[in-house]
Amino acid sequence: MRSFLSPGFITRRLRLRSSGVALSLLTSVTVLTGCTGLPKNVRPIDDFSLPDYLGTWYEIARLDHSFERGLTQVSAHYQLDEKGRVQVTNRGWDAAKARWRSAEGNATFLDRETVGHLGVQFFWPLRVSYVIFEWDRTAGVAFVSGPSHSTLWLLARSPTVPLEVQQRFERTAASKGFATDGLIWVAQDADPDRPEGEPPSQP
Repeated sequence: MRSFLSPGFITRRLRLRSSGVALSLLTSVTVLTGCTGLPKNVRPIDDFSLPDYLGTWYEIARLDHSFERGLTQVSAHYQLDEKGRVQVTNRGWDAAKARWRSAEGNATFLDRETVGHLGVQFFWPLRVSYVIFEWDRTAGVAFVSGPSHSTLWLLARSPTVPLEVQQRFERTAASKGFATDGLIWVAQDADPDRPEGEPPSQP
């Protein structure tokens, strides 16, 4: 009977393990690269200005995804820390649990600083594309996507936007391949400065 400790057996096991590690690393790299890519037909703006983008943005509409499922009164706040890094704080009201939920992360540029393509990270090592493909500074609205057509947001500097802005967002997003019939229009509180822990007022 051949020994399981024979040189040939050990060599084959080492090759299999090496192949398995290589495959795992290749899969991880592929997944992480895919998370920082761009959806087909979506291109980031090339006149981005980080100082002008910092501050609070309100989520007017989104495509459903697990991280925000069931949340209303959603907002995102961007600021620089003492080292000049972009810090991100997302917050939303979870009515089912009667509490605010928040997540903190950071953002880095994935291209030049004038290109609206950033990578946002809420937990290591996953960094996900944040693609600003339209920014109307006058209206105070931004059209944002993730790395695929499954994530989409309409953000605004105020909790509400005119109907014409909503319609323009739908037309633009649909022309780029997003399934706009699945959009969720997010209820926003009339008092966006309400302290965390205190429930929003009821309409």
